[in-house]
Amino acid sequence: MTQPSASFYFPAPRTQSFCNQCGSKLARLVPPDDNRMRDVCENCGAVHYQNPRNVVGIVPMWKDDQVLLCRRAIEPRYNTWTLPAGFMELGETLGQGALREMAEEAGAQVEPGPLFTVISVPYAEQVHVYYLAKVTSDVLDPGPESLEARFFHLDDIPWDNLAFRTVTATLERYVADHKTGRFQIHEFDIAPRDHD
Repeated sequence: MTQPSASFYFPAPRTQSFCNQCGSKLARLVPPDDNRMRDVCENCGAVHYQNPRNVVGIVPMWKDDQVLLCRRAIEPRYNTWTLPAGFMELGETLGQGALREMAEEAGAQVEPGPLFTVISVPYAEQVHVYYLAKVTSDVLDPGPESLEARFFHLDDIPWDNLAFRTVTATLERYVADHKTGRFQIHEFDIAPRDHD
């Protein structure tokens, strides 16, 4: 059998129609002793909980005044710049996931650093977590999700061509902290825009 191309595959929708335990049609209701609408199987009793997805990533620092960004080779936001980041996998810690994404998207060697931003994005059902890390070599080997990986001086960050608002907000805080020489943990929310 021939394997379909990568463009054939897509993330499954969050909403489900059928129970993954018994195959029966799901109902939308508030289960007893709960306070939220859920996908519930009235045949076998399985409650299909949906929880926020974690995006983990790194702010890769190079020398004293540069940051490593990757140009996306995938949708959404093809051909825009981003920090190395992606969805956390089952069985990973936050830090392990961030380092894996760094290796996959930039192919850079880093020395892991402290937690930097924790961003709630409730309209996208996500939480984004970024760590600081020092890049230890200028050798980069971006994977298939990146068109290229490149170092930018802080004055040359392509602000108008960044992929996601969480990336912009994280980089803004990084640049501000860099000016003071004191990096702190930033926890905040990003609300939807009118056109999102």
